[in-house]
Amino acid sequence: MTQATVTAPEKPAFTAKEIAFTAMFAALIAVCSWISIPTTIPFTLQTFAVFLTLECLGGKKGFFAVLIYLLLGLCGVPVFAGFSGGIAPLIGMTGGYLIGFLLTAGIYWIFEKFSQKLWVRILALVLGLLVCYAFGTAWFMVVYTKQVESIGLVSALSMCVFPFLIPDGVKLAFAFGIANTLKKYVKF
Repeated sequence: MTQATVTAPEKPAFTAKEIAFTAMFAALIAVCSWISIPTTIPFTLQTFAVFLTLECLGGKKGFFAVLIYLLLGLCGVPVFAGFSGGIAPLIGMTGGYLIGFLLTAGIYWIFEKFSQKLWVRILALVLGLLVCYAFGTAWFMVVYTKQVESIGLVSALSMCVFPFLIPDGVKLAFAFGIANTLKKYVKF
């Protein structure tokens, strides 16, 4: 007669609560992508939502929230800026910045494994944003060159990065402030 061994059930990768928060923050990114601040060069609150998502949920769940957001858009759900969806925004001139949000989340997730200190989290988001800018700008230059004409790095940066440096810095600061307040009342 053999003796049966009893093993504890495996812990799921995500709890129901974590799935709910991940979906909620994916929706928040979508809503913030629709909010456009009219300035000389209009900008959305997508970056703010990505920063807030990562600060509230952490790297792993934040990464999946951004991934869900991108997959929803890829499937045609109008979650991108201007209520757009489908593959066109992802392969268009600014698609690299959308994909760059996933790189930002991945960098945050990696840094988070080493330290939870405030300066490390800020560094992770700033580095992630710089990678997003670099990837998005390279993507922009390739697509712009194919669709319009050849464009130099300085021109591309002048169109796609320089005008957003200060607004993105402000969004980063607000995201940290709001996340710190939310974490006092909600256990993500």
